[in-house]
Amino acid sequence: MATTLPRALLFLAFASTAFCPAQAAAHAIVVASSPEPRQIVTRGELKIELRFNSRIDRARSRLVLLRPDGSAQALGLKEAGVGESLEAEATGLEKGFYRLLWQALSVDGHVTHGEIPFQVDR
Repeated sequence: MATTLPRALLFLAFASTAFCPAQAAAHAIVVASSPEPRQIVTRGELKIELRFNSRIDRARSRLVLLRPDGSAQALGLKEAGVGESLEAEATGLEKGFYRLLWQALSVDGHVTHGEIPFQVDR
């Protein structure tokens, strides 16, 4: 009986996490972006938009542009509040490889982050 109880508890712990769809859907995941990963864009201005699979708190989310020289530029987000996207604009883009770092706070309190590499040419 002593070995049955720990197995039963282990099974219950597994079952409670494995069959709870709210846990899996809790994290904000990018479903579309502009620029797209590894996209080649032209110099100058770039409109940036990241769309997520869930609502996010824009006021507590961030976009940072890493430039080819290694410098980082925090991008101001358009419109605060709650929605499914982050929008910003980057200016003065020169030829080279860039990385767009993002951090999103979903309305349920989970923070996710990632990056979108892209290239400026022409």
